[in-house]
Amino acid sequence: MKTNKIIIAVFGILISSGLSSCSESWLDVDSKTDSNSGNFYKSQEDGLRSLYACYDGWQRTISSGPTFTLYQLTETMSDECFGGTGNNDGRNTQAIDRFDMNQAPSYTDMHSSLWTLYYASVFRCNEFLDKAENITWDNDSIKSVYLGETHAIRGICYFDMVRTWENIPLIIHATQDNVAQAVPNDVYAQIVTDLKFAADNIPAKAYPKAQSASNDGHITKYAAEAMLARVYLFYDGYYNGNKGADMPGGLTKTQALAYCEDVIKSGEFGLVTRFKDLWPASSDDKTGNYLDHWVDKSSYAGVGNKETVLSMKFNYTADYNGNNDGNRFVVMLGLRTNANVYNRYGQGWGAMTVTTKQAAAYGPGDSRRQASIIDCQQLTNYEKSYLADQREYTGYAIKKYTPLSKNMTGDDGKTSLVSYLQGDMAGDFQISQYQDWVLVRYSDVLLMAAELGSTNAQTYFDDVRKRAYTLDDGTLSGNYVSLSATRENIWNERKKEFAFEGLRYWDELRQGLQSASTQIAESNTVVLSGGVKEYVNIAAQDIINKRGFCQIPITQITLSNGVLKQNPGW
Repeated sequence: MKTNKIIIAVFGILISSGLSSCSESWLDVDSKTDSNSGNFYKSQEDGLRSLYACYDGWQRTISSGPTFTLYQLTETMSDECFGGTGNNDGRNTQAIDRFDMNQAPSYTDMHSSLWTLYYASVFRCNEFLDKAENITWDNDSIKSVYLGETHAIRGICYFDMVRTWENIPLIIHATQDNVAQAVPNDVYAQIVTDLKFAADNIPAKAYPKAQSASNDGHITKYAAEAMLARVYLFYDGYYNGNKGADMPGGLTKTQALAYCEDVIKSGEFGLVTRFKDLWPASSDDKTGNYLDHWVDKSSYAGVGNKETVLSMKFNYTADYNGNNDGNRFVVMLGLRTNANVYNRYGQGWGAMTVTTKQAAAYGPGDSRRQASIIDCQQLTNYEKSYLADQREYTGYAIKKYTPLSKNMTGDDGKTSLVSYLQGDMAGDFQISQYQDWVLVRYSDVLLMAAELGSTNAQTYFDDVRKRAYTLDDGTLSGNYVSLSATRENIWNERKKEFAFEGLRYWDELRQGLQSASTQIAESNTVVLSGGVKEYVNIAAQDIINKRGFCQIPITQITLSNGVLKQNPGW
């Protein structure tokens, strides 16, 4: 572990804020051009660069291409998706999906890169927070905003890690020490402290929605408040049995609700009229060409739309020389079409095939099904052409984040479908996908407020459901049925509203481990691997034995000289 911390420390110093290292020369003269920890953290501009480095570190938990991103983990472990991928690939995705290392006994280090990337991100935040008092700030209000965002990034990273591994080291200062795993309650207390700091110190007007073209992606006061509500609901569900008790850090149910209500009353956010317009691949293609940054040629509501409370941003400028800023989970879930594109869909690796249970969850007239799922059985010749290389084919694939294609005219004057990055921008389809990962939507805030007992619970619940059943002419579908805003109905609504957004697994765990394991379990479910029947079996007891958490990477345990202990069941 100590060795690993040194690696993380060096990583942070070398690339934090785009800095470069400077070693002493034989003359022992300080560099006048390079930045390092000795001559940095002086001006407010240094503070801004440090903040950008913290965002970059957070983004790299996806863009640096860990073996499994958090998104792929949560989708694979939930009841929404199977592991999928290529028929001849290793079965590490199946080990995760089935909570069973017998699927791939040699894969004992699947999450080491993700673990390292998260702690590298935390290191950047810690170093900035440690050195912030050395900076001469031109404006104390700017200092509050920058530090508020940094605390929020650290809090979000720890929330991701504690839900994934539970037993993790808690490090709040830049250090190379070999740190033991903390009590989970201490980690949650720090998460609450960090997010409360952000909510209290980032002014409501710091990043107004009206200026999202220039400030989209920044963590706002309202994003921090929404995350506090999410933290509360997960902790209360998993650890307190949904009893509404206080949680570590002093966060109460009343406070969590107040945070949601503050987001709602702000007037900054609203529901996009049509659900399908929230997602590039789901929206109407008006021209036959598709580029998700050409909003005028699609009904896509666009990045930073009024429903986005928090998103992780990506870019298309990645390369294979260490410059990572693309969305790396998008290609993983794309249709496995070899080197081809299919219709408007670009190629991918066929992971996270959609379960038939999820496809059957939507009632008649619910627009969210078509917006969320690609029905591969309706794609002409798809099954005939591409199943030989696909594992765990179910007939369904994720639509919300699938890679896309476009029509492009070549030098020979002929038009063909190509990857929507090809010939248009830098990078390639594997590393340069740039669709946002929308982490919190306004509909989530409405449903969290309803679940937390708002006096407007029924209105919030109805608003989300009615949108799903509203026709293009603005009228309500005859299939719409009014339901009471009970906890169970809200949970069921979330299953459909937030499918494939990286939320379902956490929602299942907070309903109780027994309930989650029952929902995720499969018994002789038929899929096609290489076009041949295979049976998926996921034992509820395997999930219970592991308490829903992932294995601690064996590399990290080794580096710690045994200070880190493996999670139960792994």
